[in-house]
Amino acid sequence: MVMKGLERLMTSLKSKLKSIKVKKPYDKIEKSESMRVEIRSRKARKLIEDTLKIADSPKTRSYTF
Repeated sequence: MVMKGLERLMTSLKSKLKSIKVKKPYDKIEKSESMRVEIRSRKARKLIEDTLKIADSPKTRSYTF
């Protein structure tokens, strides 16, 4: 009894997953110049933060690449 219920559940889940995959993917949004600047500034802030964290650490004295 329980196995039949699980089999039905699995088949319904598989069919739902297949139907989701078939749907058209989203349209890719082109990045504007302001978005590119924001991404670069976030990366720069993260790099600075990581560098300062390493510099403030008493154990390490240099940054290894």
